[in-house]
Amino acid sequence: MARLGRKAALAALWTALTASRRGGPPLGRRLAAIPRMIAATLSGRYDGKARLAGMALASVYIVSPIDLVPEAFLLFLGLIDDAAVAVWLAGAVLSETERFLEWEQWKRRRESEHRRAQTISGHARTHRA
Repeated sequence: MARLGRKAALAALWTALTASRRGGPPLGRRLAAIPRMIAATLSGRYDGKARLAGMALASVYIVSPIDLVPEAFLLFLGLIDDAAVAVWLAGAVLSETERFLEWEQWKRRRESEHRRAQTISGHARTHRA
């Protein structure tokens, strides 16, 4: 992983963890959004397929038993790559869930405005086929 990538992942992780102090979504709300984010991505409503695939690959890499051989021989050095991927994954999950929560909020506002636009003088506009 490139040096810049690690710095960006650490910065995203720190920003996400401290965002709740500045009014951003708390960690529990972000983690609770993961199943909705996956469902919206797989159904095509949310544009996170590439990012979700990257996070899935990083998760598989971390838990993969194939990676145990370098740790057995290289000890500490073999763990560095796992730690770097884990830091990137944590930052990616936190930043993507924040992005998803903002998208959900935008979508709700848009749907609400659409419903209000269809109401005229207390009468609902009907669509005829």
